[in-house]
Amino acid sequence: MRILVIEDDPGICTLFEDCFESEGFAVETINDGQQGLDRGLSGEHDFVILDVQLPGLDGFEVLRQIREQSDIPILMLTICNDNADRIRGLELGADDYLSKPFDLHELLARIRAISRRTGKLSNESKPTVLSVGDLLLDCGSRRVYRDGEEIFLTAAEFGLLEALVSKAGQVIPREDLVRRVQGRPHNPFDRSIDVHISRLRKKLSLHSDGSERIKAVRGVGHFYSLPADPENLSN
Repeated sequence: MRILVIEDDPGICTLFEDCFESEGFAVETINDGQQGLDRGLSGEHDFVILDVQLPGLDGFEVLRQIREQSDIPILMLTICNDNADRIRGLELGADDYLSKPFDLHELLARIRAISRRTGKLSNESKPTVLSVGDLLLDCGSRRVYRDGEEIFLTAAEFGLLEALVSKAGQVIPREDLVRRVQGRPHNPFDRSIDVHISRLRKKLSLHSDGSERIKAVRGVGHFYSLPADPENLSN
């Protein structure tokens, strides 16, 4: 796997280089926001680790511009306990975040969890198509189509939608969604899964009958609602 690190702290960059290379990953480090954006859009990497505070373009702007053109997995690095930074990064399309200071073992675990969802760590391709109403998921190419029109999702959003659509009409506990999508145990104080669900709802829009596609069951979890029967709508 080829990892791009966009981080202006030379010490952290060296730490990443030693850690990732020992794990068999190829790593490139960039210390400037604009250069990081250019490399992030080069198509030469499988994963991006992106710091918020950068010279030139800040991490949020780099994230925004990458997301306009690419669904490459992105993990944001934020200042410890800065909830505003974390929420803003998720709303702009980051797949996950990690606060500084961080544990390298946790960082590697999160990279692997995101990469498993995107197929970056798997040598096997198992194309599967999921279809519910006007929505179609091609799990092999990780593409989503609504009524024939492609919808561009981040890795986290695709993983969330795949989990919901694979059990359409059934409530999936919040704990299961967090573990499936983010690869870690549920933390009741972590609201990042709610940000992913909110973004996904906006991208999918409503069913043709005006109902929400993703519904919540208070205190339990979420489910992808089955579309209404067209014959019933016409009566």
